Formats: sequence, C-alpha cells, structure tokens
Amino acid sequence: MVTVAMSESPLAVVDFSNENMKPGTDPWLEACKVVRRGFEDNGCFLARFDKVGPELLNSVFSATEEVFDLPLETKSRKTSDKPFHGYNGQIPAIPLYEAFAVENAMNLEECKKYTHIMWPGGNDYFCERVNAYAKVMKELDQTVKKMVFDSYGLDKQKCESFLESMNYVFRGHKYRIPEMDESNVGLTPHTDTTVVSILHQKVAGLEIKLKDGEWFRLDASPLFCVIAGDAFMVWSSERIRACEHRIILSESNVTRYSLGLFSYSNTVVQTSEDLIDEEHPLRYKPFNSYGYLGFISTEEGAKCKNRIKAYCGV
Repeated sequence: MVTVAMSESPLAVVDFSNENMKPGTDPWLEACKVVRRGFEDNGCFLARFDKVGPELLNSVFSATEEVFDLPLETKSRKTSDKPFHGYNGQIPAIPLYEAFAVENAMNLEECKKYTHIMWPGGNDYFCERVNAYAKVMKELDQTVKKMVFDSYGLDKQKCESFLESMNYVFRGHKYRIPEMDESNVGLTPHTDTTVVSILHQKVAGLEIKLKDGEWFRLDASPLFCVIAGDAFMVWSSERIRACEHRIILSESNVTRYSLGLFSYSNTVVQTSEDLIDEEHPLRYKPFNSYGYLGFISTEEGAKCKNRIKAYCGV
C-alpha cells in the first residue's frame, strides 16, 4: 500500500482554541460537522488545542523519558488487573515498543500513587506535569464527544451519562532505534479498543489507513491526532469508523516518544438505539471494555483479523 505525504493531508483539522466556539454557536456547529465527518470518513481528525503549549508538552515528554530511563525491574513494578494498564515491553512481536500507563492521571492522588511505585521518595515534577496534561486532554476528549452527540442530534442527558461513564488512562510510549537487522515497524496495523484515543508524537512515525486503503504518514507537529476506537464504532452502529493505524520508524537514528490519553467505558458498551436504522442495523452485542481487552490479549484474540467482530459481533 502507498503512504501519502503530509503535504497532501486528507485529514480534517479542527481548531479547539477558537474562543468563539461555544455550544450552539455557528463555529461550534460547523466544527461538529467536521469532527463527525473526520470520524466517519477516516476514523480520526487533527486537533489544534492551545491549552497544551510547548512548555507543558516538552515537560511531559521529559517526564516520560524519566520513566523509560528507569531499570526494567522498576518499570515493571506497576501492574494492573486491566490488560495494557501497567508496563508493557520486551514483546518479541513488537521488540522496539514499550509503554507505561497511569490510570486516572487527571486525579493528582493517582499520579502520586504511580510515582511512589517508580520513585519511593516521590517525583513531584512527573506528578504535576502528567496531571496537568491529562486534565486538559480530558477536556479536549469530552468536547469532542459532546460534538459527536450534537452532530447526531442526540439527547444532552444521554451525552452527560456517556461522559460520566468514561475511565481514562495516560500512556507514554517509547520506540527504540532498530538494530541493523531489525524491522522498522514499531507497531503493526491495528485499531484501538478505546472509545477515543488522543495521540501526540514528538517524532514522526504514526500512519493512518485512509478510507481508500492508502496509508497516510503524519509529520510531527503541534497538532493532536484524535482517533476513534472500536468502542466508539460499536456505539455508533458503524457510522463512525474505527481508525486503523500503525507506527513505522523512518528516522532510524532517533528514539521515538509519544503521548496518549485513552478513554474506556466503565459500563457496558452498547450500540445507541438512536443510531440504529435500516442502513445501520444492530451488529454488536453489548460488551465490557476490560473483558474485550482481556480477549485481545489471548492467543485466540491475537489471531483474529477483526477482533471486535470475533468478540461481540451479532
């Protein structure tokens, strides 16, 4: 498949820094259309969000690198009963990749719990930076979801209930420099299990599979990539497309770091009855996000070409 250059970007850009973009206003309604179209066409769009400035971004990347510089034994101390919510790395199929997770990072006490596992004396710098980043990313995430509800003309109370059902996890990712005989594939093509994932990369590598089947490579920039996951696709009765993406390392002499805020439902994920019609019939049974995460961690789940259909397809 062909990889498209950034200069020919097919992805929509939404400016969330526009102070006039309040719910019900013309700029808001126009942005709602762009967000929905981005999710329906390619499963993602790009967001400009000035509440995360260069100073905060750089400090979070710096704090993230601190974690990865710790000994493997230390990084591995953070475990979770939820798959992919602890430390992940040293995986033979994706040897360049490792990641750590801080659950509910917009809560300062949760950040402190994480830092005391990594650094027994604590680490205020890490704690404060990651907490500040997670809080503003949650704001962006919830604004995006409100826009999706508005664009489909859905009830505001249902929207509030949907937002209240979200759990969040902050993840830092590292992709080491490939050895001479290694592939430059950081992560193989996949869709996220999430409702929404918001990614930011310091070094290029993220590639999006467009609706026409071509791969589009995103340059590193101040923009955030907002990605729809499997759960959002199920909720929307496949109106929204789960975004297939991968990581390909082209800068062979640079370690790649990226940040992500990932949202999961803490209740049963099910298709919105308001979005089911003849063109979009019910295709999925209700499912639990963490049960689904457990399934894709199994040998059976790993072999599935379409994991969500295998797990809960009607």
